[in-house]
Amino acid sequence: MHALKADTHRKFGYTAPRLALKGALLDPAFRVLAVLRLCQAAQQLPPNWRWLAVWPARLLYRLVSQLAGIEIPWRTEIAPGLALTHGRGIVVNAGARIGRNVTLFHGVTLGQRDHIDAQGRRHTLYPVIEDEVWIGPHAIIVGGVTVGKGSRIAGGAYVFEDVPPYCVVLGNPGQIVRRDCTPDVQNRYSEEDIPVARDSHPAARADAHINAG
Repeated sequence: MHALKADTHRKFGYTAPRLALKGALLDPAFRVLAVLRLCQAAQQLPPNWRWLAVWPARLLYRLVSQLAGIEIPWRTEIAPGLALTHGRGIVVNAGARIGRNVTLFHGVTLGQRDHIDAQGRRHTLYPVIEDEVWIGPHAIIVGGVTVGKGSRIAGGAYVFEDVPPYCVVLGNPGQIVRRDCTPDVQNRYSEEDIPVARDSHPAARADAHINAG
């Protein structure tokens, strides 16, 4: 469950089982993420155990997703360290791919885009969100586009073309308004070293950081 440890670090700045439990109990968006990781972990179990774990996890995931108003298929390829800020209204297509330390705000859509070629064949493409991308409220990213590492997509932007790394995109249609920007990643986690919260550390008492959505 390394991915859940990384997600917990993104939320609290530290990681510990009790912090993950606290987030799952009190934050609907984090609850969705925690159960999504549970589904993915269950899928990796040996065959004799998988069928016992996957179906209850999927049923629980459907319930918590509906209650939170978030649509992210549990099979979606999501790297560790995802942060769902507020969360309600997020819609992600199962074909999308999300990198490390990505931040999604409420109302974000990562959707497919269909293209019909001259022979009448349908081609369906999905977005790729690279590491450390920040996507603001109600932004829409569709089709086979890649949003480069460290870029920021402003709230309400509509993106249907590739975004180079470290760019700020604004508007509908989305336009690059700044290059060489600094990534906006709160509580960035490291693959090699995820700090562990201790009772004596002030950050371990993270009640104030919980957003009930």
